[in-house]
Amino acid sequence: MSELKMTDAMPVQLTQQAPTAPWGKADVTFTAEGAHIHLTAADDLRQIQMAARKLRSQGVNHVVLTGLLWDLHRQWVFAQGFATAKAGYHIHWCGDEAVQAELQRRFEVATFARQLINDTPENLSPVKLAQQAATWLAAIGGDKVSYRIIEGEALLDARWIGIHAVGRGSERPPAMLELDFNPLAADAPVSVALVGKGITFDSGGYSIKASEGMLGMKCDMAGAATVTAALGLAIQSGLNKRVKLFLCCAENLISGRAYKLGDILTYKNGVTVEVVNTDAEGRLVLADGLQAASATGAPFIIDAATLTGAAVMAVGANYNAIFSPQADVLQLAQQKAATVAERVWPLPLDPWHKDMCPSAYADTANSRPVKGGGAGGASNAAGFLWRFVSPEAKWLHVDLAGAFEDSASALWGAGATTHGVLTISELIKA
Repeated sequence: MSELKMTDAMPVQLTQQAPTAPWGKADVTFTAEGAHIHLTAADDLRQIQMAARKLRSQGVNHVVLTGLLWDLHRQWVFAQGFATAKAGYHIHWCGDEAVQAELQRRFEVATFARQLINDTPENLSPVKLAQQAATWLAAIGGDKVSYRIIEGEALLDARWIGIHAVGRGSERPPAMLELDFNPLAADAPVSVALVGKGITFDSGGYSIKASEGMLGMKCDMAGAATVTAALGLAIQSGLNKRVKLFLCCAENLISGRAYKLGDILTYKNGVTVEVVNTDAEGRLVLADGLQAASATGAPFIIDAATLTGAAVMAVGANYNAIFSPQADVLQLAQQKAATVAERVWPLPLDPWHKDMCPSAYADTANSRPVKGGGAGGASNAAGFLWRFVSPEAKWLHVDLAGAFEDSASALWGAGATTHGVLTISELIKA
């Protein structure tokens, strides 16, 4: 994994023996042989990830995992806890070649997503986000990947009015990436369509955020990074089905050109939307992406977005919230998340959630004109999105509550976590 010698790394072992040190009951102890993580908690994966954070916070940068207790899940959660926004850390895997190869694939994909999400908003414009995602996937998929980027006023010609409206306040144009991975015949049906929210910076627009709430808003394109990384991992794992990817990219800024409260947007499918909160912009761009995904005829549509603070309040930062009208889709998502040691939890979505953001002037509003969108805000946002999904398709909406940490926690370093990439990758392959 790195050019550094394993002999220069701190060995880290797992043990099921309780610590015997006389000074206390620390779950990480040190001997001349290296660090020892004592598995004493009911959830050993959580304990390992927290132990990795402890080691990293003590200035340990280079480790080699040793011993017989390190399986695939345990090594991966250690890597997630050990990772930071800054480079310069190294992990040597253990186990057989297949396990090490899988860990290396995951690490490279997660590194791509983490660097993209942690990039500065000045450096990562909407068009650049679309181009970087396309270039990375093309490097993995070769001639099986084709794409186009629609930007600026061309979005209006294509009738992608949500992306255009949200992004028109910026000097840097909004964009939609349409990407096709097709390892089959040219006319092969699309099996899965992916949609990602790519707001490269979210000021809130005229519904402006407070400074402390705006600081981390470079992460508001984590949905785009997550579905891109998930597709890349699936391709590297030998994906043999046609998948289309749509990234909805824009900067939500304030200017004389910016969209305003009270504006009404008429979408391609005829749905009219009153803007009552310019900080509820993610659902406006995803509406375009979901229509594009539906037009492919894909039987399964997955979208991912850092969409609502309400989801974080509901499930915390160590789960991602999931929504679907179909119970079997929710069950599949939970099963696939469990196989890769990620956490998802379903929140309510009923047909009446479509009508929870009423408007006197349009078919619906993009939120409710109260702080945070009111009670049930995450479900109401999902209900809004449902209006733009083909009724013939299975659909999963992932609200990425666990995608980003404003500051380091007991489980994660500050910045992107990439939590959700593995789950969506497994769903693509399912």
